[in-house]
Amino acid sequence: MRLFDPHIHMTSRTTDDYEAMRAAGVRALVEPSFWLGQPRTSPASFLDYFDSLLGWEPFRAAQHGIAHHCTLALNPKEANDPRCAPVLDELPRYLVKDQVVAVGEIGYDSMTPAEDKALAAQLQLAADHGLPALVHTPHRDKLAGLRRTLDAVRESALPMDRVLVDHLNETTVEEAKDSGCWLGFSVYPDTKMDERRMVEILRAYGPEKVLVNSAADWGRSDPLKTRAVADLMLAEGFTEDDVDRVLWRNPVAFYGLSGRLDLDVAPADATHEGNSLARGGE
Repeated sequence: MRLFDPHIHMTSRTTDDYEAMRAAGVRALVEPSFWLGQPRTSPASFLDYFDSLLGWEPFRAAQHGIAHHCTLALNPKEANDPRCAPVLDELPRYLVKDQVVAVGEIGYDSMTPAEDKALAAQLQLAADHGLPALVHTPHRDKLAGLRRTLDAVRESALPMDRVLVDHLNETTVEEAKDSGCWLGFSVYPDTKMDERRMVEILRAYGPEKVLVNSAADWGRSDPLKTRAVADLMLAEGFTEDDVDRVLWRNPVAFYGLSGRLDLDVAPADATHEGNSLARGGE
């Protein structure tokens, strides 16, 4: 079984997680830039973070035979801090990098005017750079947030079929599907979706343009939830082809819209900028 986690925050995870993911069948992942928990207060801290997603994390992933790509953006939560707004001016020089396969996470957190402005600007950046967009739908007022998101996309230069609306659930899936966007679902231990609810959505709406992710980060989350969904799909009568479509071919198709997706993992270097994973070793 081959698995592609299309939304996971490996900067928050350990080397043990990489090992477990590889053993579970994960062969590729996309790491979106996001809020790190501690609010950032200057653009420079974003740029160091972007550099790590283009350097250190691909290095860590390669040690375990996993292809690593990323999406870059000013995230919705920190778009509300005017000190962070200059990140928008810095993004163009990062969006030309080969490992960047979308602009994201963009979208809404609290649905403020500042978030409207950042979303519109970054949808335009995606269109300008020939990239798709990964859009975060808010955790509160989800249906209102989805509708506001879709309105923003319709007003942009980016076609609906180049947008992945993520963190969907039962209240938002139908309108998202009708919009023509790609459909993203985050499977968590306690919040968002669980694997059984995910399987029921797949049964009701089918596997077309559906991406399932773990969105594992610094909170209580599980980087093996993609495998849990795959196993339950098989137990509930879905075919191996269904599993491969949802958990491999769909993310390959969406991020392949960038023209940059490379699933071949180069032989892992022993070090990255002089540093290795062998902390405390010889």
